[in-house]
This record gives sequence, structure tokens and C-alpha cells, in this order.
Amino acid sequence: VHPNVSQGCQGGCATCSDYNGCLSCKPRLFFVLERIGMKQIGVCLSSCPSGYYGTRYPDINKCAKCKADCDTCFTRNFCTKCKSGFYLYSGKCLEKCPDGLEANNHTMECTSIVHCEASEWSPWSPCTKKGKTCGFKRGNEVRVREIVQHPSARGNPCPATSESRKCIVQRNRCQKEGKGKKNREEKRKKANKDESKETRQESKGRAARRQNREQRENNNKTQPKKRKAPNKEENLAPVDTAH
Repeated sequence: VHPNVSQGCQGGCATCSDYNGCLSCKPRLFFVLERIGMKQIGVCLSSCPSGYYGTRYPDINKCAKCKADCDTCFTRNFCTKCKSGFYLYSGKCLEKCPDGLEANNHTMECTSIVHCEASEWSPWSPCTKKGKTCGFKRGNEVRVREIVQHPSARGNPCPATSESRKCIVQRNRCQKEGKGKKNREEKRKKANKDESKETRQESKGRAARRQNREQRENNNKTQPKKRKAPNKEENLAPVDTAH
């Protein structure tokens, strides 16, 4: 072992130097060089820092630097996050998105353009005027639809969600507020009254008929039975006409 190489290192180093830091790492740790001014110091980390990607070899695991426009990468040629001012697309960092795509400033990615989509129109509403459906001949009717897919920044804008058109109806008089209800209530009371009157009359008629029937039965019980008058022709003796 070289005199400036130490075996009792700290921070995951297998071997180290007072001047260069870690020279090799313990198993499964990544070796990376960090620049401090004009000097490079070796360190051992469990994962590579931002701007680096890890590669494993039988003798050493190293952190290699990503491309200059990558913030993080999977390999040198496949970025997973771009630095400010670049948009990620298929593992590459671009200043401008390709045709047919748009830049998403929230995710800093190139995404597909999304156009607005609307549902089918609803049926036309009843013909109204000033919120009423009676008391007029010409009014308006409307129909509506909903937005089911909002557009992206470069997508086609949404169409109108409501339409109105003129309509003509058979003129119909409006009942005064409260009058219709009052008339219905009066008719209901009158019908109940007529029904009650008819019921009372029927009850009185049945009671009178029952009373007459009972009176006739009582009279038949108290009056004596009349004897049948004899037939005069039957009492007369036969006349002898021989002499």
C-alpha cells in the first residue's frame, strides 16, 4: 500500500487518500469525483447526485455525468428531467417541441395537443317569455350542451354551450296567482257539500221508508181480522117450479 493511502477511511470509502479523498468504495456504493475549485475529491454515495447516472462494473460502480442540458438521466443518451429552458421529449431535452406537440410549462415536457370536445345538444326547452310559459304568442326556446374535454394551450377552443331561437305558441291566458288554487278549493268544497247533501237525503229516505214499513206492520197487528160476508145466493133454498 502506498504511504498516502489509508485503510481506515470514513464515509463508505474502501481506500482513501488525505489529498484525493476516496479512491475506492465499499460494495454497492457509487464512486464519483466532486470538484472543489481546482481540486477533485472522490466520494462514495448510495445513489448518484443530480446530473449524474450510475453504471455498475464488476470491479467498481461509478457515477457518470449526464449531458449538459439534462438535470437527471437514465443513461447518457436518455434524459429523465431537463434543465431550465428545455423541454423533455423521448429522453431528449429540446429548446422547441416538434410539430404536432406543444410545450407544457408545468411539467416542462412536450405533450400532444388536446382539442376541445363538447357533448350533444339537449332537447329544446319549452317556449318562454320573461320566465313565463303563458300570456304571449312569440317567445324563445333554448338548448345547452356540456364541455367534456377542455383544450390544451394550442388546442381548438370550445364552442358555445347554449343556443336560443324564436318560437311561436298558441296564445294561452295566464291564471292569476292564487286564483286558480282558490277556484279549485271552492270546487272541492262544493263537491264535498253536494256529496254530503245527497248522502243525507238518501239516509232520510231510507229512514222514512223504514218508519212507514214499521207503521204498517204495527197496524196489521192491532186491527181485528174482518169476517167474510156470506153469499146470499148460497143461503136461498131452491124453488119448486113443478107446480
